[in-house]
Amino acid sequence: MYEAVVIGASAGGMRALQTVLSGLRSEFPLSVAIVQHVSPSADSYLAEYLDGKCALTVKEAEDKEAMAPGTAYVAPPGYHLLVEKDRSLSLSVDARVNFSCPSIDVLFESAAEAFGRGLIGIVLTGANADGSAGLKSIRARGGLAIVQDPATAEAAFMPRAALETAGADHVAALEEIPALLEKCVSLNEGGAHGAKANG
Repeated sequence: MYEAVVIGASAGGMRALQTVLSGLRSEFPLSVAIVQHVSPSADSYLAEYLDGKCALTVKEAEDKEAMAPGTAYVAPPGYHLLVEKDRSLSLSVDARVNFSCPSIDVLFESAAEAFGRGLIGIVLTGANADGSAGLKSIRARGGLAIVQDPATAEAAFMPRAALETAGADHVAALEEIPALLEKCVSLNEGGAHGAKANG
């Protein structure tokens, strides 16, 4: 049974995240955690902006907050976002990873440990290799990996790097990802976890 989704994006990510999240229904039954590369000095506009565009609740993640279904949590500027073993969120001001804070790898690797086979990881558009190692960790623990088709990415480097490092269970055009997530949920509801046909 899938329990959570983690999404990583960098250059071009605001539009990509809006496309993915706005395609999900308000009662989408999984929790979502997001790292979008932003400057540490950026304001908290991203979560507010996405919340206004999506049926899902989108909010900035808070330290020690429990993850709830149908809610997307965005890493605050200047903080790594992690998932603890009890599936709560935590924030860290540790050093940058892959030149980034928040780092996609930090979120993905911690979530892979917490959720194992219950996790779906998604790498979207971006201009560096952050997320590649994290996606590999997700797959190693039995989770599902989705990578945006680099041909549909505003910046193709990140999804291409993820495919080279980790591979993927699905490579999909940006607009196809919401339907793919809903299909994973329907497999949950049918009790058929882990169907990983390429599509």
